[in-house]
Amino acid sequence: MVIEINKDIDRYQESVAMGLTAKQLVFSIASVIVGGGIVLLLYRYIGLTGSAYVAIPCVAPIALGGFYSFNGMNFYEYMGKKLHFMFGNKALTYVSTEGEPIIKAFEMEQNGQVKKKGKKTQSEITTSESAVKKQEEFEEMKKKTRNMMFGLAAAKESRTRYRRRKQYLIRCRRR
Repeated sequence: MVIEINKDIDRYQESVAMGLTAKQLVFSIASVIVGGGIVLLLYRYIGLTGSAYVAIPCVAPIALGGFYSFNGMNFYEYMGKKLHFMFGNKALTYVSTEGEPIIKAFEMEQNGQVKKKGKKTQSEITTSESAVKKQEEFEEMKKKTRNMMFGLAAAKESRTRYRRRKQYLIRCRRR
């Protein structure tokens, strides 16, 4: 006697009618009812094709609710997470807590030269100012590089147009 068992028992689904599970059957019936209702209501006003185009976006999420699953989540859970990650998340930013002044303070602390808190030395002020200057220089260089890249792209485009125009004129002269 041979009894066939699915290799993946976790994904086994018992069919209720026509090979559909109970969930799939309920969502299928709901989508047919909603789609049919929309088509019947709008048929007189915008015709059969127009009413079908209106019904499809209304019926698709209902049907997907019964049939679609991704990583163990149904359609509504998946879309809820996707929308949350698209619009609900804040951008994560990193702010370093270890700059030159803090590293120097740590080194001095290790050497036994603990500074009094609240007072900044001249070297700490100059290092923070130099960091700001370096950042400004970096931003300026970034702008120059971007402008240069746009200029190169525009020059390449104009050369391509010139070559095409030249080839076109040569072809016209041959005729």
